[in-house]
Amino acid sequence: MDNAYALLIDADNVSAKYIKPILDELSKYGNVTYKRIYGDWTSTHSSSWKSVLLENSITPIQQFSYTYGKNATDSAMIIDAMDILYTSDLDGFCLVSSDSDFTKLASRLRESGKTVIGMGEEKTPGAFRKACDIFTVLELLLEDNSTEVAPSSHSGRKGRHTADVAKNAIPIEEIEEAVVKIITENQNNDRKTGLGEVGSRLVKIYPDFDVRRYGYSLLSKFLGSLPRLKLNQEGAQIFVTVFEDKSRQDMVEEFVEEVVASAGTQGIPLGSLGNRIRSRFPDFKVSDYGYTQFKKYIQSFPDIAVVSDGEQNWAVHR
Repeated sequence: MDNAYALLIDADNVSAKYIKPILDELSKYGNVTYKRIYGDWTSTHSSSWKSVLLENSITPIQQFSYTYGKNATDSAMIIDAMDILYTSDLDGFCLVSSDSDFTKLASRLRESGKTVIGMGEEKTPGAFRKACDIFTVLELLLEDNSTEVAPSSHSGRKGRHTADVAKNAIPIEEIEEAVVKIITENQNNDRKTGLGEVGSRLVKIYPDFDVRRYGYSLLSKFLGSLPRLKLNQEGAQIFVTVFEDKSRQDMVEEFVEEVVASAGTQGIPLGSLGNRIRSRFPDFKVSDYGYTQFKKYIQSFPDIAVVSDGEQNWAVHR
């Protein structure tokens, strides 16, 4: 039996253009038994919603704006959510708003054992995102997700297109490190790590994790692009493992080439490149690779040139 959800929308903080993507996304989790939207329907600000309410069977809840400043819609939506919590047998709630005022509500619903799915625009504060079990950025739902980001063919190695990473997305390196930690924990307990487990645990760690923010529509494609990870299919199941045969030197070299390639024709200052490397590999030292100068080390890459603009040196992809 599918899970049952209540969809509650803050009309004051969400555009009507998102309604179809919202309903499509929520259908992945179960049936929507409550569909309510809160706002002052006498205001011209809410007029864009009126044409889509009947079409999508969404019940409008009138909340007059008695005062300027603090939004009265928030209170009406919060009170309604608590009424539904105590009077209905639901599995979860979907709160659609870009307002941090619903942070406490999301936490309270989770304390009652309900799954909370949050949806809001990119501007949504981190507090509300983290208070949800899952948070989806609405702008991503409008994008065409049919085009995958292809791995770079440079030097035959897997690559990442950092230019395609959405603003405020969790750094790819942090995601990769979290997955490696999950795999290592399972290995210590003699367990394999399935693709589904990786996805569910990443969402628990980062509620707003979404592969669409990195230009992918499938978790498998995204994980397959990370240099330290390898996907193996056994029958109908896909397992994620760590590349055991990739040396530290290979990983550093691959990272350097990816950073320089993603910098485009302008390149990246050597100082910035060095900071990026040490951020990813804290114990990095050029002496470990047979060099006394960082510049000489970068010049050893056949596909990277080091040029000077008179003030500083830049690493540029040939």
